[in-house]
Amino acid sequence: MRTLLPRTVGMRRVAMVVALGVLTACGGGEEPVPLDSFSAEELYQQAEFQLEAGQPDDAARLFGEVERLYPYSEWAKRALVMQAFSYHRDRDYESARGAAERYLATFPADEDAAWAQYLLALSYYDQIDDVGRDQGLTLEALRELRSVIEEYPESDYARSAILKFDLAFDHLAAKEMEVGRYYLKRGHYVAAINRFRIVVEDFQTTTQTPEALHRLVESYLSLGLTDEAQTAGAILGYNFQSTEWYQDSFALLTGRGLRPEVSGDNWLASVYRQTIRGEWL
Repeated sequence: MRTLLPRTVGMRRVAMVVALGVLTACGGGEEPVPLDSFSAEELYQQAEFQLEAGQPDDAARLFGEVERLYPYSEWAKRALVMQAFSYHRDRDYESARGAAERYLATFPADEDAAWAQYLLALSYYDQIDDVGRDQGLTLEALRELRSVIEEYPESDYARSAILKFDLAFDHLAAKEMEVGRYYLKRGHYVAAINRFRIVVEDFQTTTQTPEALHRLVESYLSLGLTDEAQTAGAILGYNFQSTEWYQDSFALLTGRGLRPEVSGDNWLASVYRQTIRGEWL
């Protein structure tokens, strides 16, 4: 996976730092050196140097100049994906997204297309910082990560994309849990159940499922729906018996003279039959 740039910097490149520094200098009575006096390779190398020096914003600008001044060169193609990388390093995610999308639109079959797609996915994924934010970014991250996994399964980026996809998926489930807990705490049991049900049915492979089942036990017991509470406890015990959530649910049920067992004909009984007994009809 491409994450670091070559670290060796020759004297010619160091000299270019000084020369190109004049481009942004003000005053001093010196004429700025025009960018088109440098070759595509020289501009590209200077952009790499700026990136290595911890100046991703300057690197992105110079990679953009390579594309602008030498649009049909091989250097321009490489500069475009490196510009996306530089913007991402600078946490300018919108600009990173734009550069990556341009690369994919222009060079969809190029060897760096997988990297561009991965950068596009990261431009969404790296903005997922807490469960309280709008989940639109999470959904976009999932969509773009899936593209990496499905379109470039043999690439170096597929494995990382799979791991991040699972984390983003868990993030969505965590948001449902957050809302469900909010309703549960305020005694809005039906609204809470609807959220926890989403986790159990749609996000059952995430780390949020054990707590969701426990919260269903709590909610259904509060409503006096013992069949549903017992069945939720049975599923929890079958899949997550070693968790604290099962211990808490077991205590709640036995405290009312109940046991974790499948009881009645409800949606949780259907989940039990389908996921545990393998009965899909």
